[in-house]
Amino acid sequence: MLIRIRVPADLTEGVLATAQEVPGVAELAVQRGGSLEPPGDVVEIQAAREAVERLLEGLNHLDVQKAGSITLFSPDTVLGTHAEQAEKEAPGDGSDAVIWDELEQRTGSDSKLTWQFLVFLVAATNLAGIGIVTDSTIAIVGAMVVGPEFGPLAALAVALVERRWALARRAAVALAVGFPAAMVTVAVAAAVSIPLGLYDPHALTSQGSAVEFISHPGPYSFIVAVIAGAVGMVSLVGNKSSVLVGVFISVTTVPAAGYVAVALVLGQEDRALGSALQLALNLGGIVVAAILVLLVYRALTPNLPHGAAARIVRRAARGSGMHDGGRPPRA
Repeated sequence: MLIRIRVPADLTEGVLATAQEVPGVAELAVQRGGSLEPPGDVVEIQAAREAVERLLEGLNHLDVQKAGSITLFSPDTVLGTHAEQAEKEAPGDGSDAVIWDELEQRTGSDSKLTWQFLVFLVAATNLAGIGIVTDSTIAIVGAMVVGPEFGPLAALAVALVERRWALARRAAVALAVGFPAAMVTVAVAAAVSIPLGLYDPHALTSQGSAVEFISHPGPYSFIVAVIAGAVGMVSLVGNKSSVLVGVFISVTTVPAAGYVAVALVLGQEDRALGSALQLALNLGGIVVAAILVLLVYRALTPNLPHGAAARIVRRAARGSGMHDGGRPPRA
């Protein structure tokens, strides 16, 4: 990965010390006075992906993010003997490496209650409602793919593991507002469609088995959600976005929400209750599995060697005249 750091000149030596302390750094370049805002230097570091988290941990002691900025790039191809040697020196494997700041920012951007999020969730839930009353598995699968709910669920898991309560609140608000709003639109659409003759008011009792599973949760409902949540989080960590499509199709979240709304309008309270339970099992299973995956990754993520962070700060202090000390490492 390429890390570009803009930092005041008095912290440059600390940044260089950090890069030299962490195994897996391939190349290091400094442009003195290259940053106009904030005034200072530009440091570029080419490092193996599995070394980036340890590098960020060291930079965290220097308050680099407060004084300047850190930008991460993931080039498609890097050729060179230094890069190959860095991959060998860095502990672990790049595909399994977790960059926690990157993961938090990525999930955080998908967890905001925005108009775009609401449009996708409302559209997906209404598509599910149409699939339910027409007994169409194609429409239901389409609703699963369109639904954006995995973003806030993943963000909630990251927030709970990282103890980022602001992120947790943001994700919870997106889910708590988004799903009821989408279900209300489905209920209104169903109430309007019945007198217009768009579908049979007895559609739920006369339909086949294609959508029957939505209102009849069982042990496998939770098991499937756990598997999907685990695979989804692993795909986020490894930047395997194509895998997420399969995750979306696996879990019955949006279809269950649509079923609740339709069943309530049609007076099928027992089916609405079963669908609500299905929704709760799926949401809970995804979050629980995602948390467990992140805890495993955290246990396997190597930290800076004991005393290395303190040495980095001392070297920076000698080079810049700053006081010996720094922020404690992140939890």
